[in-house]
Amino acid sequence: QVQLVESGGGLVQPGGSLRLFCAASGSYFSIGDMGWFRQAPGKQRELVARISSGSSTNYVDSVKDRFTISRDNAKNTVYLQMTSLKPDDTAVYYCYAEAVLATTRTYTAWGQGTQVTVSS
Repeated sequence: QVQLVESGGGLVQPGGSLRLFCAASGSYFSIGDMGWFRQAPGKQRELVARISSGSSTNYVDSVKDRFTISRDNAKNTVYLQMTSLKPDDTAVYYCYAEAVLATTRTYTAWGQGTQVTVSS
C-alpha cells in the first residue's frame, strides 16, 4: 500500500555533489520517520541519515557536515543533499519511510535503490 520511488543517483567526481529524492505514495494515515540507508559491496549496511516527522535529524558520523536530509511533508518526499562526496560514499542508497497505517500498525516501506558512484 505504500511505495517509495527514488531518483538522483549517478556518477560524480570526488568533491562533487548529488541530490537524492524519494517520494512516497499509496494508502497510509501518515508518514513518520524517513531516511536513507546505503550498502556498498563488502561493507555493512549502514543508516546514513534519518529525519522525523518533526524534522529532527540524525547522521552517521562519516557524513556529518557533508550530507543534509530534509523532507517536504506536503509532497511526501525526503531528500538527501550530498556534498564533498568521497569514493567511500559509493554505494546503493535506499530510502525508507515508516508509514502509519492504523493506531497500532506501522509499515516500513523501502525504495528500489539508487546507485551513487564517486570516482575520478
